Amino acid sequence: MKYVYVVILFFLISCSVEGVKKNKDERAKLKEIKSDLKQTFSSNKTLIPTKIQAEKKFPNGLKIKWFKHGSGDYVKNEDVIQINYQVFLEDGTLVDGNELLAKSSLPFLVGFGLQTKGWDLALTSLRVGDFVEIFLPSKLARGKKGIKGLIPPNSINIIRLKILEKRKPTKIIDGIKVWLLEENKEESKYANQNNEVEFHYMVGTPSNPKYDISYRRNTPYKLRFNDKGIISGLKKALLNTKRSDKLWLVVPSNEAYGSKGFLDLVKPNEKVFYDIFILEVF
Repeated sequence: MKYVYVVILFFLISCSVEGVKKNKDERAKLKEIKSDLKQTFSSNKTLIPTKIQAEKKFPNGLKIKWFKHGSGDYVKNEDVIQINYQVFLEDGTLVDGNELLAKSSLPFLVGFGLQTKGWDLALTSLRVGDFVEIFLPSKLARGKKGIKGLIPPNSINIIRLKILEKRKPTKIIDGIKVWLLEENKEESKYANQNNEVEFHYMVGTPSNPKYDISYRRNTPYKLRFNDKGIISGLKKALLNTKRSDKLWLVVPSNEAYGSKGFLDLVKPNEKVFYDIFILEVF
């Protein structure tokens, strides 16, 4: 249930809620989130601003203030970084933050649209160890849509964020990068070529983030390793996974859809990102 709760919050706060049914349960959930956010704001003392050391303004309206300059590597697209963050509206209302999930930090993959466009633009101007405040104009945040009941349309977003570290891939197979974010260490059954793997997923590319999300349909996918039409990179990455494992994959184009791309969803020679939660290995 813990992971399901995380998924619900991810799509209510961090993703577009387009297509989600507008019902009493959703409104109740948003009210609960707002209540939790207020408590989070008072409990997270690690993101209190200090003296501004530097500022940078960008032509697109993005602004960054540094409270601390880190000495680590610069952040690049395709990096997975560990962050501690809070997101505010211009009036100081807290609308997102990792401590809402009772986490001192969360992983973030740069360059694949996990958050709004402004996040990826800002993060690639930072380095490990930076403590910053990021000003996102509405067009780089939630824009005209906002998130009903949580973020009004045309809202400025203000992000306070610390970059704690870069997370190296757990393994790399034929160029496929795999980050095992959560592992079921009690499970002893590993997926092999003879198994069927059932999982929930989100998949996207840099140009088309989150183009398919199984959670929205509440229908997991079942993969057999001898199935045709499944990209090779996905099969290779799922070998040796276990029930309740959570993993991120970045699949190079030669292990995905190659020079042809896929319909109007994946451009030719484009990398593909998967966020996967293994439900069962049969």
